[in-house]
Amino acid sequence: MADVEHTIGLLLGTEDDWPRAYEALLRRIGTITGPDGKTHRVNTERVTIEPFNLRDQPRHELVIDRLAYWYYHPREWLKKIALMDDVYLLNSPFTFQSMEKHAAYCAMMRLGLKVPETVLVPYKNPLDNSRYAYTAARYNQPFDLDRTAEQVGYPLYMKPYDGGAWVGVSKIRNPDELHAAYDASGERLMHLQASVEGYDVFARSLSIGPETMVMKFRPDQPMHSRYEVDHSFLSAEVGDEVVTISRLVNAFFRWEFNSCESLVRGTDVHPIDYANACPDVAITSLHYYFPWAMAALARWTIYCVVTGRRPRLDTDTSAYFEISDDSSLSYAEKLGEYRRLADAHFEVDRYRDFCASYLGHVDEIVHDWVTSEEFRSLLRETVRATYPVHEHERFLAHFGGLIDAWQRDHVVPPA
Repeated sequence: MADVEHTIGLLLGTEDDWPRAYEALLRRIGTITGPDGKTHRVNTERVTIEPFNLRDQPRHELVIDRLAYWYYHPREWLKKIALMDDVYLLNSPFTFQSMEKHAAYCAMMRLGLKVPETVLVPYKNPLDNSRYAYTAARYNQPFDLDRTAEQVGYPLYMKPYDGGAWVGVSKIRNPDELHAAYDASGERLMHLQASVEGYDVFARSLSIGPETMVMKFRPDQPMHSRYEVDHSFLSAEVGDEVVTISRLVNAFFRWEFNSCESLVRGTDVHPIDYANACPDVAITSLHYYFPWAMAALARWTIYCVVTGRRPRLDTDTSAYFEISDDSSLSYAEKLGEYRRLADAHFEVDRYRDFCASYLGHVDEIVHDWVTSEEFRSLLRETVRATYPVHEHERFLAHFGGLIDAWQRDHVVPPA
């Protein structure tokens, strides 16, 4: 028996592949001896939705949230356990508030990042609110949508200010497409954002705590082919900037399980989307990178509960703004200072020391797990649940081959 038992809650929607993988890894890791000299075991529990008394004591020390960005009842439960019980959350429900990307754009513009020109336009259709007609008649300024779009510049994108999964995103090349997309937006609040034309590569970085994987992303491909396995598609300097931006965003907003999309043109990194409350970690899309994601999630969550890492609900924006407002600093120097603050927030050095001292065996465990029948069974069941019968054989071979490639690239040397 472990000296200390920790319970991590999984607040889930429709996904089942990565939760099963995460649960399997924690079982295989078993107990570890922590820096306090005690043995620790981390267990999981899938959280159910039910009435809760605001004075109830939660069973969980940490909750991985994949649901509350659209389901408000569990979101309010997360707020309660964070405010009243100091439960550690991946991610903060206070700053996400249903994947609200608008504030993220504003904050990163203030910090000087190369966010494309962006304009928020009013609703196309009236809101379902009895006071709207009076307020709109008295205060809504008539505006010229065509002129607004011309000021942003064609081509541009129309995208929901709070959206996710590319829902409602349209590339606009001319006034006809502009009006068609705006008419279709209805009661959704939309941004117009300049397109970064002629970019060299689309980088998508998945961050889990202080770990980040930057992947080459091909948005025009079907989901199973969007992440291309390429280990040298960015220069070292540009890759480091993408990691810095990803970590900066997360530290700034207290997010710990998030993805960031950036367009790289030459040596310029243009972040275009970096507020994803439920980042894609499906085995059928991450494939080659899936074992890394599960290992990183296990390492970070174990670190948090074993070391008693305390949640930070407040956002120390002034420390970041002092850097952004310092006109004596170059862009590169500001990025370096942001990285210093972000690394301090995520306790990067302490985390690395912890992993080296107490979780050094995790890579071997992950490799053994990926080669096991348990993992192959998970892959088969996921493919069968995702694709029609006539495509099962094709996709089992496709994902199996990518996982085999990861195994070859990550052979753990014998102790």
